[in-house]
Amino acid sequence: MQDHSHAFLKALLDTPSASGYEQAIQEVVRSWAKHYADEVRTDRHGNVIAVRYPEGASATDDLPRVMLAGHCDQIALMVQHIDDNGFIYVQPIGGWDVQVLLGQYLTVWTRKGPITGVVSRRAIHLLTNEERSKVPLFTDIWVDIGAKDAAEAKGLVEHGDSVTLALGYRPMLNNMAASPAMDDKVGVWVVMETLRLLHGKPIQVPIYCVSTVQEEIGLRGATTSAYGIRPTVGIAVDVCHATDTPGNDKKQFGDIKLGDGPVLYRGPNISPRVFDRLVDAAKAKELGVQTRGTPRATGTDANAIQLTREGVATGLVGIPNRYMHSPVEVVHLDDLERAAQVLAEFCLQVTPGVDWTP
Repeated sequence: MQDHSHAFLKALLDTPSASGYEQAIQEVVRSWAKHYADEVRTDRHGNVIAVRYPEGASATDDLPRVMLAGHCDQIALMVQHIDDNGFIYVQPIGGWDVQVLLGQYLTVWTRKGPITGVVSRRAIHLLTNEERSKVPLFTDIWVDIGAKDAAEAKGLVEHGDSVTLALGYRPMLNNMAASPAMDDKVGVWVVMETLRLLHGKPIQVPIYCVSTVQEEIGLRGATTSAYGIRPTVGIAVDVCHATDTPGNDKKQFGDIKLGDGPVLYRGPNISPRVFDRLVDAAKAKELGVQTRGTPRATGTDANAIQLTREGVATGLVGIPNRYMHSPVEVVHLDDLERAAQVLAEFCLQVTPGVDWTP
């Protein structure tokens, strides 16, 4: 991976982006996109839209539009209550397995700056046998920031402040990496790396590269941005479950491996025309990809994009991810690079005359 692009990935992963609190990470995206796009704008919902136009074309031209989307938001927590001793109680933003939170370092993102906290419950020595075998509820755990009392905690922390896992990129063996919020900052990276790869290339239709917001709470940013863009073709890039670890049922979730390339999806949520052209793009660049069928609407931005206005020819590219929605999400950097290369080739091959009707 190019050093500049690798630094961009790390910056994304080091920046907080709880659903509804994406302003900081979108500034990182804008700073990247302005070097490669003809236009960069942010809509009222907070989606960042970076556009490349064909030479001599503009937004007013009647040309088909290609939309590439990755969501920048991450699962997080929200401050709901501060008790008399200064301990903070939180509720989830997005889908959590509460057990992965126990014993973790957290960051409370306040108006006065970030505050380190830890999340825990009573030590195992003090739990009853029933409590030890029970999955805790969010009301059973708390965040400790070291405050001496409620007054000190409330002087720093407000109700509604967002809380994330302690962020940070950690390289691993064999070009793998671990970090919270690979879901779906790697998707944003792929979309914006595609924008870089297309810089100076002879595209024939406008390409809209979008960092969407609030996917984790209902595909909200993809819904609003696609409505405004009105794409002919839309491709979402999101993480997908790698099944190359113990205990996964490949008969149910497919045989997906880290390092074997991005995953191209097929099924009712996917246009066969888009799928075939993605496969052709991978073959043209001699890039290995994996395929997976999904028999229903996907829980990704692809679902919202497909159902926009009169309908959009939609594709979905998955980045294999181990341990999704945990503090230790793991991806293979080669899969990210290949995904961007496939998308760039796809975009270069789209012409105004392509028929996207199934």
